[in-house]
Amino acid sequence: MTPPEDDVVVLLEFSMSPLTAGESVSQYVSRSLEIIDLSGLAYKLNPMGTVIEGPWHEVMAVVKACLDRMRQDCDRISTIVKIDYRKGKTGRLESKVASVQEKLGRKLST
Repeated sequence: MTPPEDDVVVLLEFSMSPLTAGESVSQYVSRSLEIIDLSGLAYKLNPMGTVIEGPWHEVMAVVKACLDRMRQDCDRISTIVKIDYRKGKTGRLESKVASVQEKLGRKLST
């Protein structure tokens, strides 16, 4: 499979957790969030992962940077990645939720 061109904008949701760090992994998640936040890409943190919007090569570079950071002191890491592409669309991090709220006629707890 050939990766898309570098300028293709995607939504990428991922979660990354060390498997040998015990029950609470927030210290590891916070290190990833520091990388994500400093990337300058639009993102939303949720209880089960983070959604990032941006060009393919930039969002993939962020995921790689998070893995590289976690690898420094974690021997086993579980990562789940989900990617959504829609031709010609940007700003979907906000617009997808707004579209559902508009159809419902009310704001949701997001």
